[in-house]
Amino acid sequence: MLKKSISLFFVLITLFFVISCKDEVLPKPASQLRLDYPVAKYAHFSNHCPFEFEMNEDAVIKEDKDCGFSIHYPKMKATIYLTYKMVNKDIDSLLRDAQTLTYKHVIKADDIMEQPYVNYNKKVYGMFYRVNGNAATNAQFYATDSIKHFVTGSVYFYAKPKYDSIMPAADYIKNDMQRLLETINWTQGR
Repeated sequence: MLKKSISLFFVLITLFFVISCKDEVLPKPASQLRLDYPVAKYAHFSNHCPFEFEMNEDAVIKEDKDCGFSIHYPKMKATIYLTYKMVNKDIDSLLRDAQTLTYKHVIKADDIMEQPYVNYNKKVYGMFYRVNGNAATNAQFYATDSIKHFVTGSVYFYAKPKYDSIMPAADYIKNDMQRLLETINWTQGR
């Protein structure tokens, strides 16, 4: 009986030490995801198309058909799509189409802010749209000289739109798009 008591005592002591040696579990403090992007450096872009502009050096540009371009941001999984059209006396139709395309996102958007752009010296007139919320695009613009040239631009991310998740990348690219709009210069038919 004494042997059983001593054995039981050692088992209990061993069990006590095994259980008591665990570290105390503490909850982790709340934290925020930090996304740092490099300071944007811009480079001049021009080719045979009737307009030129500045774009982020970290982006990769690809020419599509009819002087349209895809400007890819591989690290952010986003693309800015630029389209070019000749005005051909149908400026009202082109403006209506650009505005309709933007306001199709009003269903999912929390807010659409319009920012007019006018540069009389370069004859560039346009509108920059900031789309806030879970819309498919977070920014769009159009630029024209009202006579010959019309360019539209929009950004799309390769992810389901959750605005609060992509907001840092969306803001970064919005700034690039605004720079692109503000540096458009017509190279033909001025």
